[in-house]
Amino acid sequence: MKNNNLSLFNSLREEYPIFTYHSFNFQIEKNHDITFGFDFQIGGKFRFTPQMRLSSGNYFMGNIDPNLLKGLFFHIGMIELISYWKCTCSPIIHIKKYNLDKEQVDFWLKLYHKGLGEFFHQNGISTQGQSVITFLFDDNSENICRFEYPEISTSSRTIVPIGGGKDSVVTLEKLRTEREIVPFIINPREATLDCAKIAGFSKKNEIVMLHREIDPLLLKLNQEGFLNGHTPFSAMLAFHSLLAAYVTDTREIALSNESSANEPTIPGTDINHQYTKSEEFEIDFQKYVHDNMNDFAHYYSYLRPYNELQIGEMFAQYPAYFPAFRSCNVGSKENAWCCNCPKCLFTSIILAPFIEEKKWISIFGEDLLNKPSLLPYFQELTGVADNKPFECVGTIEEVNRAIDLVKDKYKDKYLIKKHIHEK
Repeated sequence: MKNNNLSLFNSLREEYPIFTYHSFNFQIEKNHDITFGFDFQIGGKFRFTPQMRLSSGNYFMGNIDPNLLKGLFFHIGMIELISYWKCTCSPIIHIKKYNLDKEQVDFWLKLYHKGLGEFFHQNGISTQGQSVITFLFDDNSENICRFEYPEISTSSRTIVPIGGGKDSVVTLEKLRTEREIVPFIINPREATLDCAKIAGFSKKNEIVMLHREIDPLLLKLNQEGFLNGHTPFSAMLAFHSLLAAYVTDTREIALSNESSANEPTIPGTDINHQYTKSEEFEIDFQKYVHDNMNDFAHYYSYLRPYNELQIGEMFAQYPAYFPAFRSCNVGSKENAWCCNCPKCLFTSIILAPFIEEKKWISIFGEDLLNKPSLLPYFQELTGVADNKPFECVGTIEEVNRAIDLVKDKYKDKYLIKKHIHEK
């Protein structure tokens, strides 16, 4: 639901004009885990110190250069701070100790602008094409944040982030027949661990894990009515995956972002829930790593050539994952499909042409194409409504193609009949 928070936005920016990125810290533990954290501040009132831990398991390669870790943690801080900055949208972000040149600043301004497009839209904030951020650097800050990472020697394996959904399953299964896989999971949950186990990674030391925490103060401010909304999670994943690549000496990082991620959520605009999954961001990120980190890691999406229907057909070839995978954000903490959101409905639609009916229904626990309460989401997914859902879903064309593939097979399905009537 869209809110009208423009007056709140303006008043918070006036009350809290400066957001400060003070510093980061890290420590390599005896078991090779790396603990790290950040120090952010809004005005003289709110201080955030989120803490994280990277466990690299059997893949830790040693010979870690602390100076190069500094470069990685500085950049991770640049993406992590978005979650905290957006509660007041302070017009100035003051970065201590480090500096950025104009091309680097342009990269971050674009990422903040497009990555937060949904946040601004849902809060009723119009920036009128202007940047809402100015970066401020100290005169005595260190050199431009550019680092000469060594060439990675291990080229026969690939990091694959596992999100617990159908897409990362397809990437896992396709790539593990060709290369050694290094599974990477952020904040492990039942679905991600189950998918990794089915793929052959049953022990925790066979998975690189990042435990990422949100400072409780931010959650408190959200409850008190400060600005809140979508953040570009996939950009955060991109920078964290660079850390995983460096400490495991693994050059290739294979994401599972499909071509559908390029379509705007709101037609005719650049507001895209999946912007940081898009090809545009991927190209920008690759250039940033090339120019500023000696191109030490290659981040790309294995599924970029494919659309959602093709991925759904490929996923249907791996029935072992049917009971384990989850693509529902609402039910993720309970490891369940909520069966009441657009993501559940979309996943059901895109798999329907390729899986036998009883198995297909058993995945979700009910027949979502015969659930009248989902009709508003159905209209959004098929283009009857003005906008797509703000979720990671396929294009309108793909959804309608899936409906065409199943409408004769499932003539009694309420939502399909309603859709055909409206067309």
